[in-house]
Amino acid sequence: EGFGSYTLPMGSEYRGSLWDGMFHGKGELQLLRGGGYRALWDRGVPTQMKYTFADGLEYDEEKWHYCDGYDRRFYTEICSGFKPPGIPQLTNLDPPKIIPEGCYDCGDGFYNPKTRVVVDYKRKFLRNADNDEHEWILRTCRKAWDITTEHKPKP
Repeated sequence: EGFGSYTLPMGSEYRGSLWDGMFHGKGELQLLRGGGYRALWDRGVPTQMKYTFADGLEYDEEKWHYCDGYDRRFYTEICSGFKPPGIPQLTNLDPPKIIPEGCYDCGDGFYNPKTRVVVDYKRKFLRNADNDEHEWILRTCRKAWDITTEHKPKP
């Protein structure tokens, strides 16, 4: 009991107050791929919490305006401004990850539609995609063979 840390089996780590073997009081759960929850815990259950993404963007359920359709900037563009004209920014991470041939970038790693497996950016297994995730990735995610067109001045 008191202040301590606990590493979960998948690698996430809790740092904060513990009571009777549970998260209790102020504490933070750091996720393996970055980001985490700062919360006030009550016997293992978060009551007041704030989620922060790996890039520092804080989620606020009541005042969430990020990617709402009106402002389509990436968080790094909000923090650092736009790149000069003619230099595209394709993802929040700049430069973006290079996608292996035949795969999609699904945000937390690469997806191979032939094997239906998602691996992280270091090529470690994350999960098998179900039918809903498979369809969503094929419909919305960046793929290795996307061709971006660049501005070509008239001769």
